[in-house]
This record gives sequence, structure tokens and C-alpha cells, in this order.
Amino acid sequence: MIYHSVFLQFKSDLSQEQRDLFFSEAKKLAEIPGVQSLECLREISPKNSYEFGLIMQFETDALYEAYTHHPDHVRFVENIWIPSVANFQEIDYTVIL
Repeated sequence: MIYHSVFLQFKSDLSQEQRDLFFSEAKKLAEIPGVQSLECLREISPKNSYEFGLIMQFETDALYEAYTHHPDHVRFVENIWIPSVANFQEIDYTVIL
């Protein structure tokens, strides 16, 4: 199982309407073949500066790779992610136990 997680800060001038659109469009990524789950998260601790996160699961590396290059994902990154996100940390991992 591949866990793809991205934690982010929005640009400071992003309106609430634009934030809502971001998550609305992000949820559509779950429709891409190979995505087993997608969760949109809000940070509740002051321990880091990332406000929100997205976590997805894929059965195999090949499915994750196909998702990365899928046209819907590419459009999301170009049209929604880049205009909205100021800073992010991406972590991809597998379970070892």
C-alpha cells in the first residue's frame, strides 16, 4: 500500500470561496483510477505551520505513478494547486509492519 500525503499552506490572499473550490476540486481526484481513498484534513495542533493536508492510498507503485500523470491530476495541479498553495511538504510512504 502506498500512502501519498501532502501538507500545505494556502496563499495569504486566498479567499474562503477559493479555499472551498480547492477542496471541492481535490475531492474529485478520488475518481481517478487507482485511488483507493482520499481524505482532506485540517491541522489542529500549533506544532507546525501547515494548515491542511490531503492523504491518498494506492495499492501499488504503478497505480500511484499512473495517478501522478493522469490528465485530471495534471489539470488540478496546474489550475488549482499552483494558484492556491504557498508552501507544502509531500511525503509518500508504505507500511513496514
